[in-house]
Parts: sequence; C-alpha cells; structure tokens
Amino acid sequence: MAFIKEESEDVKIEETFTVKQEDLQEQTDLMVLKEETHQQNKMEEKQFEKHQETTTDEKPTLTKKTSSRRRPRKSESACNLTCRQCGNRFRRKHNLQIHMRIHTGEKPYTCQQCGQCFCTSGNLVVHMRLHTGEKPYSCPQCGKSFKHNGNLKVHMRTHTGERPYTCQQCGQCFYTTGNLAAHMRIHTGERPYTCQQCGKSFYQSANLAAHMRIHTGERPYTCQQCGKSFYQSANLVVHMRIHTGERPYSCPQCGKSFKQNSNLEAHIRTHNGGRSFTCPQCGKSFAQKQDLDLHMRIHTGEKPYTCTECGKSFRCKSALNNHMISHTGEKPFTCAQCGKSFTTKTSLKNHMNGHTGTIVFTCDQCGKSLTRKDTIRNHMKTHSGEDGFRCSECGKGFKYKKSLNTHIKLHNGDQSPQN
Repeated sequence: MAFIKEESEDVKIEETFTVKQEDLQEQTDLMVLKEETHQQNKMEEKQFEKHQETTTDEKPTLTKKTSSRRRPRKSESACNLTCRQCGNRFRRKHNLQIHMRIHTGEKPYTCQQCGQCFCTSGNLVVHMRLHTGEKPYSCPQCGKSFKHNGNLKVHMRTHTGERPYTCQQCGQCFYTTGNLAAHMRIHTGERPYTCQQCGKSFYQSANLAAHMRIHTGERPYTCQQCGKSFYQSANLVVHMRIHTGERPYSCPQCGKSFKQNSNLEAHIRTHNGGRSFTCPQCGKSFAQKQDLDLHMRIHTGEKPYTCTECGKSFRCKSALNNHMISHTGEKPFTCAQCGKSFTTKTSLKNHMNGHTGTIVFTCDQCGKSLTRKDTIRNHMKTHSGEDGFRCSECGKGFKYKKSLNTHIKLHNGDQSPQN
C-alpha cells in the first residue's frame, strides 16, 4: 500500500507546492501596486499641497478695471527665495516655509483619530480618507473607486492593456514603475526585505509581510464554506476552486484542465518531454523542482513533518494531514452513490471505479481486469506465490493482510477456526 500513499502525496503536492510560484506571480501586480501607488500618492499629495499653498497666498481676484493696472508677473528666473539646505527655489516665502518642514521634520497637522502627523493640511486630508472610507476617484468603465487619483490612473491600464514600462533585459512589460523595479530584482538577485526571525529574504515588502504570518501563525483569510484559513488571499482564491470545481487553465493539446497556471505549465512539459529536473542519485526526472526536492527525501530519509499525537514522521505535509485523520476518525470523502465515506480522496476514487466499472489494470498473466489500484499488488502475489504478510507468533505467511488479521484472532482466542 506504500505506493498508493506516494501517489496521493504527489496529488497533494501539486495542489500545495505550486501555489507559491503561481500565486505569488498572480499577486505581483497587486503587491507592487501598493509600493508604486504609495509613491504616486506622495506626488499627488505634494501637488495638492502646492495647490493649497498657492491659493492661500493669492490675493482677491481683480476686476476688469483693475486688471489692466496689475503689475506684471515676475519671470521664473526672478525666483529669489532659495533653500539654503538643498538649493530649491521658490517664488513665495510661504512655499519656502512649508518646504523647510522637510528638513526640520516639523509636522504640525495631526490626525485626531490615530495621532499620525503630517507636514501639510493637504496630506492630512488625503490621510483622513483611510478613516472615512471616502474613495472620490471612480473608474468610468467598471465603477471601482479609489482614494487617490494615482491609483485610478494605474487601474485604468488594466482596461486599456497599456504596459508602458519595459524590462531592458528580457522585454517583459509592466503597468507601473514599481512592478518593473520589483521585477528587476529577479535579474539582479537583490532581496532587500529580510525576515528578522529566520533571515529569509524577499524581493518585495508584501512578500515579507505574508511570510511573517508563518512565524506569528496568523491566517487572516478564511474560507466561508469549510472554515479553512490561509496566510495569503491568493491561496484562498485557489482553495475556493476545490468547492466551485473551477479549473480555468486548460491544456491546448489534450484539453486537460487545472486549478493553477503553474500546474498547467508543468503538464505541458510532459507533452514536450520536458523533465528538466533529474535526481543525481537514481536518474529519475521530474517536470518541477519541488517534485525533485520531495523525491530527494527518499534518498536522504528526511521526514520533516511529525505527528504531534504519535510522533510518526512524513516526507510531505499532505501525508501528515492524511495521517491525522486516523487520530480524529474523520472521513471527509463520501461516495455520492452509496454514501460510504473514506479518509483520503484516492481511496474514494478507487471505490468509485467499482461503481463505474473503470478498469485501471489488466493482468498480463491471467487477463483479469481490476477496478482498484490497491488490489493490483495483492493480485500479483497469487501468481508469484509471495506471502507478504507473516504472523509474528508462528511464522505462517499469508498473501493478504485480511487473512493475516483473521489468523491472529485465532491466537488471541477471538474466533474459532473454520474448517
């Protein structure tokens, strides 16, 4: 039965490991958007405050009679108010005074709700939208609203398809400069965001924030149908496809569908013969690196996932999850035809083959057809004469575990022998 366990583990691995690659890829635009729009928001706030500063310093509007006698404006070259610290020049003393707050650190405008301070009233106005929930900038195409005009501008590119920022090394295009900057770290190898607890580094601050939940145990994204919680929203999105049955990624060659794009990419490599990850010890090849990493534990004997109830260890987390059901007695997989329940999805699938008559194996020695994978090995023992199950008390061998269990009851006096 060990080979069945390996199969079920591999199925689970496809559903768990690949989330990390594809879902981080799917999240890239969203996560970097925060960094990008933060910069844009600052620019917008500065423009807002500049407008405020200008309007507060302007004199009342002149009438037609007086406008003709208005003194000519000073040219830009006539700016004679210069910041002594950075050299920036200003037309008005008021603007210079506000600018100096950057150097002095003065922040005279305080939010009454959270205590955060700002250099200008304009910055405070924009900040207050976090508390009020005001989103004054709406998309004319889909109606989605935003707190900042810069966010709306970036969002509009999702409708127009505009990706104005191009990587000079690989040609990939992006919606924002922030996305491009994060992408460039793939080429440079720069990982500026480091976890203080384990030292792991990341390309983006949002990835570090998601990683920190592993240490804190926080799982803020919960499935409303089954209650399972996740570290990242993208993991929840992928999980929901289990309930909805959605498989949005289809193979153009054979039509097989997948829950995740990375699973499809790995599948397509099987058509192309692309098994580029090879075990150095036994030569077995794999389509994905995580599959090779899991396989290597067979050679190293590493079993990093340990049951807290009985201490038994496993090579992968999905195998531990299946094992934990043996302690709880839970059988979450139920046959829709007869109502029988099973501890694993693989067991249910084997059982369903019995209803449908699906033949999974035909014996080349006797021609017998089998509908369950877990019966193949036992059937082959009838030809080989192998007694795979041996009684520890008397040494008698049996082809089937069920026969051994019946025999042991004779030793225990639980059942009288049948003639």
